Amino acid sequence: MIKDILKILENDARTTTKQISTMTGTPNAEVARLIKKAEEDRTILKYKTIINWEKLGEELVWALIEVKVTPQRDVGFDSIAERIYRFSQACTVYLVSGTYDLLVIVVGKNMHEVADFVSQKLAPIEGVEGTVTHFMLKRYKEDGEILEGKEEVRRQPVIL
Repeated sequence: MIKDILKILENDARTTTKQISTMTGTPNAEVARLIKKAEEDRTILKYKTIINWEKLGEELVWALIEVKVTPQRDVGFDSIAERIYRFSQACTVYLVSGTYDLLVIVVGKNMHEVADFVSQKLAPIEGVEGTVTHFMLKRYKEDGEILEGKEEVRRQPVIL
C-alpha cells in the first residue's frame, strides 16, 4: 500500500490525500498517516517542481562534471563525495562505475561561475585526481517531463 502511495506522489507531488485515497481504496486518514511517517523517516526526502527556466528568460548553465578520485582508507569514496555534496553548487552527486568515480551535476548563472567552482573548490580537494566538465547545451527531458512541447504518440503506419 505505501509503495502505491509513494508512486503516485513521485509522479505528481500535488496529488491530495483524498485523491490518493480514492485511487488506492485506502482510507484518507491512513493515507495521511503513511505520508507523514514516510516524511519523518526520510523515505520521502523532498517534493519537487520541475521548472523550465528558459520560458522565463532565465538562462542557467548546467554542467555534468566527471570526477576521478583516490578512495580513502576505511571510507572509500564517501568522504570525498560528502565534501563535494556539501557545496551549494552541487545539485546532484552520484558514485558511478566506469572511467571516473563521481558524477556531479552543477547549475550556475554562466560558464565562468561553473568553471570557478571546478577550479577553485572541486579540483583542489585532496584525493581528486582530475575532472572533466561537460556543459549541457539543451535540456529536452528531465525527471520524465518533456520540457518543450507535449509528448505525442508517434506510431509507424501498419502496412497490410
